[in-house]
Amino acid sequence: MRTVATNLTGITIRFAQPEDVGTILAFIKALAEFEKLSHEVSATPETLRKTLFGERPAAEVLLAEDRGDAVAFALFFGNYSTFLARPGIYLEDLFVHPPYRGRGIGTALITYLARLAVERGCGRLEWSVLDWNAPAIKVYQALGAVPLKEWVGQRVTGGALTALARRFDDEFAG
Repeated sequence: MRTVATNLTGITIRFAQPEDVGTILAFIKALAEFEKLSHEVSATPETLRKTLFGERPAAEVLLAEDRGDAVAFALFFGNYSTFLARPGIYLEDLFVHPPYRGRGIGTALITYLARLAVERGCGRLEWSVLDWNAPAIKVYQALGAVPLKEWVGQRVTGGALTALARRFDDEFAG
């Protein structure tokens, strides 16, 4: 397990391990509550264990700890830019427990992800932020992030995803 010390008093960053699944789920639930999306959380310890630490991990997680207590997390995964012909990192979730905000922990996690992106030969580090989260947007812009106003996120989930998948069989399968 690789642990990286920071110059923030008592704060270290490390990659999550399978035994951290409960902590990761707690962060996911706290983030969902902050975003007023708790009703959308269906993750369980079992599904996280399988998808994060199973045969084909879908994402990675960094934990920021204050003297061994997890105070923030960042969940990220690889993506790919066809225009650059290079991999990238997509930061799906970043959450810092409220008492620890304003201490630079979120910035430490993002800058560490940027370091990982460079080490891995990535051409981009990307993420999304809710348009009402002005404090986060201010921090991200101070880090050099540029909002992609011309891009509109799209999502298909639940029954709509199942129906769309069925269309292939109905319309295109030979």
